[in-house]
This record gives sequence, structure tokens and C-alpha cells, in this order.
Amino acid sequence: MYTREQASQLRQSFWTTFGNYIAPHPAAEGLRVNWINYKTGIKDVYFRMRADKREASIAIELTHPDAEIQEMFYEQFLELKNYLHDTLGEEWEWELHSSDEFGKTISRIYKELKPVNVFNKDDWPALISFFKPRIIALDEFWSDAKYSFESLR
Repeated sequence: MYTREQASQLRQSFWTTFGNYIAPHPAAEGLRVNWINYKTGIKDVYFRMRADKREASIAIELTHPDAEIQEMFYEQFLELKNYLHDTLGEEWEWELHSSDEFGKTISRIYKELKPVNVFNKDDWPALISFFKPRIIALDEFWSDAKYSFESLR
């Protein structure tokens, strides 16, 4: 087992390693992008990558506090589902109104990788290989799809 500080340092080390690995790759629009803290430009729409001692996930998270507005965003993504899956090259899981770790209602479109452990450096190549093509594909998708969400801003 790791102390809280050791676990934090290992997590930070992984994300720094991943960030350095993906940094040379430009965004779909040719600009530099912070891949780890990706900004969609739309409030309450996030692209999130997570890794812990059991699994890793990459997700589009919709966190608007109004459940009806959150559902409108979700339905807009549903309209683009085929385009999203074509761009990703795979199908993802879809969840309307689930709860996050804090009990907050969110909606998610996500892909998981199990079993992996971010604290095991031997798993880092698998984690990087999982995250890199998917966040790049999400960026490619978003460079076209974000305009569909303008009316919901």
C-alpha cells in the first residue's frame, strides 16, 4: 500500500508522463491543446480521463445542475451518436442521469479499461495506449460537433 502522498505523487507522475507523451500532437484545428485538462468551451460539458487502482475511463460528462437541460445536452449527443462512434472507431456506453462519486447527477458517454492499475508502472503503456487515441478522436469529433451545441449555451 502507498501513503496518500505516495499515491498522489504516482498519479501525478503518470499524468505528467502522459502529458509529455501526447503534447507534440496538435489538436484537430492545428492548435496546441492541454489534453489532460481539455476545454470543450461549453459550460458543464467535460472530457474526462480517470485512472485508479482497478480501472481507467475516458468520458464525455454532462454536469448541468438542471436535469432537464442536462438531458437536452444528452439528446443532442444522441443525435450525433453515429458520427461520434464512427470518429472513435468503437461504441461507447451511454448513461443518462447517473450519479458521480459526490452524489451529483450527471450524464456520461464513456469507455472503460479493466483491469489496470495507475500505481503499477507496468500498466502505464496500456493506459497511454487507451487514452491517447480516444482523446485525439474526441477532439476530432468535437472540432465539428461543438457547433451543434451553440443553441444550448
